Amino acid sequence: MFVLIVGAGRVGAAAARSALASGHEVSVLDDDPLSHERLDAGQPTSWEDAGGRFTVGHGIEIEALLEAGIDRADLFIASTHGDNTNLVIAQIAQQRFGIKHVIARVMDPARAAWYETQGLRTISPTRHAIEMFESALNEITA
Repeated sequence: MFVLIVGAGRVGAAAARSALASGHEVSVLDDDPLSHERLDAGQPTSWEDAGGRFTVGHGIEIEALLEAGIDRADLFIASTHGDNTNLVIAQIAQQRFGIKHVIARVMDPARAAWYETQGLRTISPTRHAIEMFESALNEITA
């Protein structure tokens, strides 16, 4: 499976390393050339020597997405630091490029829930944290 991840922060880089270790072909797009270091961190070889691909560019730009391989992606993950960017590029991947498996990281739980109702798979770290705190509170007060 060809996986394209936009955003090589802690989450995106960890997802990329995991996908590559699982045997997938992985391409990462990020606008910061230094974010490449996260892909190499803790690895016995460089990201590219391990089979990964890295492209410097803005995920909102079609040319950068094409250079990173969006036109052949089986799975697209939008994991930049911005909800708006993630939602826009996820919709581009889904609607313009017809990618079946698209996941967007969305910090705002209400927005994540609304976009889920529109057919976009979202992951909301904030929602998960709230659920964990509620669970912990219930354990303590039970």
